[in-house]
Amino acid sequence: MTSRRDFFKVAGIAGGAVAAGAVSRVAMAALPEPVIQTSPNTMAPLIPDSGRPYNPVVTLNGWTLPWRMNQGVKEFHLVAEPVVREMAPGMKAHLWGYNGQSPGPTIEVVEGDRVRIFVTNRLPEHTAVHWHGQRLPNGMDGVTGLTQPAIPSGKTFVYEFVARRPGTFMYHPHADEMVQMAMGMMGFWVTHPKAKHSLIDEVQRDFCFLLSAYDIEPGAATPKVAEMTDFNLWTWNSRVFPGIDSLNVRLNDKVRIRIGNLTMTNHPMHVHGHEFTVTGTDGGPVPKSARWPEVTTDVAVGQMRQIEFVADEEGDWAFHCHKSHHTMNAMGHNVPTLIGVDHSGLSKKINQLIPDYMVMGERGMADMTEMEMPIPDNTIPMMTGEGPFGSVEMGGMFSVLKVRRDQKPGDYTNPGWFKHPAGTVAHEVTGPMAEPARFSAEGGQSMPRQRKPATPTEVKVRKPASHGEH
Repeated sequence: MTSRRDFFKVAGIAGGAVAAGAVSRVAMAALPEPVIQTSPNTMAPLIPDSGRPYNPVVTLNGWTLPWRMNQGVKEFHLVAEPVVREMAPGMKAHLWGYNGQSPGPTIEVVEGDRVRIFVTNRLPEHTAVHWHGQRLPNGMDGVTGLTQPAIPSGKTFVYEFVARRPGTFMYHPHADEMVQMAMGMMGFWVTHPKAKHSLIDEVQRDFCFLLSAYDIEPGAATPKVAEMTDFNLWTWNSRVFPGIDSLNVRLNDKVRIRIGNLTMTNHPMHVHGHEFTVTGTDGGPVPKSARWPEVTTDVAVGQMRQIEFVADEEGDWAFHCHKSHHTMNAMGHNVPTLIGVDHSGLSKKINQLIPDYMVMGERGMADMTEMEMPIPDNTIPMMTGEGPFGSVEMGGMFSVLKVRRDQKPGDYTNPGWFKHPAGTVAHEVTGPMAEPARFSAEGGQSMPRQRKPATPTEVKVRKPASHGEH
């Protein structure tokens, strides 16, 4: 068997990430078996049973990649390949990803770990993997042509470096990037601190997800990779509401949510019912003197944001991107505004020619949630999802933070809808209305105008002596 010293001699000659074909067949036989996952459900946290211990994250609608320890090195195996991702029940997209999914599995390590990642390419073209935000040898940075040769289709390369600093990171291709990232090739990376850290608090819940966007025409399944601005599916971990799982936490849990953005625009992420602080970026933990309370934080393109709060208010709290079009599905952007247009009689006349024709938009778009007209196969409605009081009228980048006092520690199962205490739900007012209180100052101006003079004021103008002709 090739010794570890001989292996690194080969790696050094190749200048960084090297083809696994350059290693002996015996060593290749020792490749870690790739783990493939296709379920769209949120997997339970992967509790480490080897290597240094840490508190694992939960990847929303995703999972953590298992590893093996090999003489003190933590070894992973990523497989770049075409995948079918269920974005929500009723719609599946043909994407590219890793290990059966888009995004690929989360990689979790501990600060100081030596990490070895085998990358097998099953795509129809070459690829490479960039470890976004990591401090590592230049030859392991994953930029095709600049720091390494591309990984040809059918080949396996290996990357090896030390996880030098704790934080929240990503991985994605730097090869034919416009196509490969638009097709969904990305994944999360979390490096946990090796010891108690003054800027990294212990939390009871630790979630992560990536923001991504796709332009998939109704009835189609493959994204239009050349699109730059006009996307119609805004996703968390390639899922859209109501296909995005809820974030289920226990009352008074300290909660951390890690968000990465690999779309073409920024996303103001907003949590209802709680204030949070931004405690980390892809640059590392934020000094405590630089933190402030927020309810919305903007996550720009290529950035990571780590937010934390105490879940001290029970209920089902909305959590979403605050760009209104980003909480819609399969939305056409060339629809005229018809609010206030009288459609009386028009539908009956058109139905004689087109039996299934429906007019809409004169009262807004909420009627879309009740439309029963057929839609193309493999397409989901623009607004969908049922709550305990009716349609939620949301899609895209939307989910629910569910805070419960009876949720057990470590239990991530969905507790169902919140049971509101009596008298705490907004409701219709019936019966006679009480007269509102009136105040003597009510109706007056806070800064009343001064009264105008009763007689006109004579205005005298002094002309400059040297400009009499003007």
